[in-house]
Amino acid sequence: MRELLRELPSLAGPLPGFDPAGAPDDPFALFTDWLRAAIEAGVREPHAMTLSTVDGEGRPSARVLILKDLTAEGFQFAFGSAGRKGKELANTPWAALTFYWAPLGRQVRVRGRAESTGGDLGARDFLARSETSRAVALLGRQSTPLADSAELETALAAARERVRQEPGLVAPDWSVGTVVPDEIEFWQGNEQRRHVRLNYRRTAGTWTKELLWP
Repeated sequence: MRELLRELPSLAGPLPGFDPAGAPDDPFALFTDWLRAAIEAGVREPHAMTLSTVDGEGRPSARVLILKDLTAEGFQFAFGSAGRKGKELANTPWAALTFYWAPLGRQVRVRGRAESTGGDLGARDFLARSETSRAVALLGRQSTPLADSAELETALAAARERVRQEPGLVAPDWSVGTVVPDEIEFWQGNEQRRHVRLNYRRTAGTWTKELLWP
């Protein structure tokens, strides 16, 4: 396996440059610019991100979710509070997000407090999802053991029918979470490994930025 992995190229390029001297004072503005660049470059699912949480013993979990919105408060995602991620965030309301756009050699890391919002925001997000997505969420069994696939298909068929009969139904545990960042790092890869790292930190509501060694 080692030989196989060593033969694979990484950061092969060509990659875009990044001049941190011209970076805006607001990291949200820079994130928006980088996301738009990823979209224009044709990166598949550029809004996909890895959400990392920890359990009560400090053991990490990570999973890929979709960025639902970027607001003045932070980065939003949707989740069911009864699943693993919901339980871990309820126990330890801190999280990290990672975005990686391989064709551009760009990574963004976000750290901050995770806040949960149900109510109207959660309901609007839920009802905007596809019929199948709503049916899966209504099962309410995420991360629990599954005996066999037939059990899933039976439960899913019943949930789909319920969605059709009650189109306004919202899963009771559905929420929208927001990672309110206190740190955001922008990483631009370089073929010669002279990576550029620009880190933003928020203290008392004010962002400061600094370069980091690669």
